[in-house]
Amino acid sequence: MSLAWLSQLYPQLTRGPVLLDALPWPDLQQMLEAGHDLLLLPVGATEQHGPHLPINTDTLIATATCQAASALTGAPMLPALNYTVSLGHTEKWPGTFALFHETLIATVREIGRWAFATGWKRLLIVNSHFGNDAPLRCAVDRLRFDFPGQLSVAMRNSWALSPSISAAFTSDAADWHANEAETSLLLFAAPDLVRADFAAADDPDRTAGCVFPHLVAHTSTNGVTGFPSRATAARGAALLREMADALAATIEAARRDQPPLAWSRTSTAFAA
Repeated sequence: MSLAWLSQLYPQLTRGPVLLDALPWPDLQQMLEAGHDLLLLPVGATEQHGPHLPINTDTLIATATCQAASALTGAPMLPALNYTVSLGHTEKWPGTFALFHETLIATVREIGRWAFATGWKRLLIVNSHFGNDAPLRCAVDRLRFDFPGQLSVAMRNSWALSPSISAAFTSDAADWHANEAETSLLLFAAPDLVRADFAAADDPDRTAGCVFPHLVAHTSTNGVTGFPSRATAARGAALLREMADALAATIEAARRDQPPLAWSRTSTAFAA
């Protein structure tokens, strides 16, 4: 995905995102010695996104949000996790490749362990796929237990960085997927990947009144939930700018965040 959209959103920016995997280790060492000890971890998915969006839609959204926030703040970002928990999308439509919850939890825990072992003190996970919410919260809770007062870890969902962002994502569907918001974001940031007939992909939200969280194959005819026909690149630009600004503010707050009280573990019983 080209970064041309970034200069459109922020014409005043004189730097791009800090991509950790594009730097040699001495640069990273200098970064840590200068006190820049916060890492961003974008988390997306590889799953069907209706007949009009690519299967890496969630990864593109997580990556773009982190790229913009990284450029604004200088916070380095890890490569995105793009195989995650998409079990709800079933095998009905080709393109979904999912991990089980415990696999994603273990993966994020191991990334956190390596981050801590090599000098990072803060890890901010930025998630753009709803199915990852529960396992990522579990991973954060376990890392908080594993490294008390040593590695600070938090997770934010990109669609819920502010009330107005949440409202934009749910404006056409409570159980949204490949909807107006996601289509608008890609129309702005990756227009070549959006099929020209996206306006024909509308499929309404059928989950109102449901008690159980049904599989997408039981609620959607084409993998979409919402009205992509309402999407525009201009709406995508405004939404991505709001998401990036909100994430940048979160990053700055995270850099200052300290435990309200001091405590350190004396027991090693749970070290394994």
